[in-house]
Amino acid sequence: MSFLDRIRAANGYDRSGFRSFEIAGQNSGWLRHAFAERLTRWPEVFRVEAEHVALAPALNQPTTPEAERSQAVAEVLQALREEGVIPGWRGELYPLNRYWADPPVLLIERAASALFGICAYSVHMNGFVCRPDGLHMWVARRSWNKPTEPGKLDQLVAGGQPWGIGLRENLVKECGEEAGIAPAMAVPAQSVGAISYVVESSQGLRPDVIFTYDLELPTDFVPRNTDGEVEEFFLWPIERVIGTVRESEDFKFNCSLVIIDFLIRHGILGPEHPDYVALQKGLRTRDEGLAMDGLMS
Repeated sequence: MSFLDRIRAANGYDRSGFRSFEIAGQNSGWLRHAFAERLTRWPEVFRVEAEHVALAPALNQPTTPEAERSQAVAEVLQALREEGVIPGWRGELYPLNRYWADPPVLLIERAASALFGICAYSVHMNGFVCRPDGLHMWVARRSWNKPTEPGKLDQLVAGGQPWGIGLRENLVKECGEEAGIAPAMAVPAQSVGAISYVVESSQGLRPDVIFTYDLELPTDFVPRNTDGEVEEFFLWPIERVIGTVRESEDFKFNCSLVIIDFLIRHGILGPEHPDYVALQKGLRTRDEGLAMDGLMS
């Protein structure tokens, strides 16, 4: 196994298994064919064609208010939830937009984001400690009750980026919930970039963006989970983190990318590594604006 295997695991999909999702003339996502056919039951909300799915004409005008679209789609998603089609309901809304800074054209339940193949944003924070015996990193094990990848290893803090809350505000909130990090300690976390990938999951397509942060923690800090989403924490020497990422699939797939990025930025994984350039490219497989028209070319 290798670091490049982790990149490959986060970037694999078969274009032939999907049809596009269009809103107001823009390609805004990708749906599996079987899921697209389910939506034929709601012709007042979706127009399902062989090559694409669009919102019904009354909802698909550039001037249609976002709230009107969101309400109509939400009613369909609620029905699918009750039928067991959408597990792991979060009660969080994700924005569907073409570029990160654009206002959303549709707000959609987080658990349905992959079903519609929309870009989902998240925040991940590396918590590290500089000790006399070297660099260490805090690692979290996800709860065995999590709806996605239970029991996998994770960053100290990570969470989805829902609509209506700023990135820094969300990070501080997640720090408190997941690791018991007080706001005064969390606020200095450094924003260090973004990682993107496109992967086919059991639910659908995930063309996602992770905003990454680093936070150096005191040597006497001990994390404490408060929201039930973390099973346990470990403080590992960076060498153990490196070996676990490189030689196993113990980390959640996208968390491995965040760690590889950390190793590159901190000079631990340098240009002498034979896959250095490929790793750099693989961490950012498309621009943050999710240019959907060119995503699958």
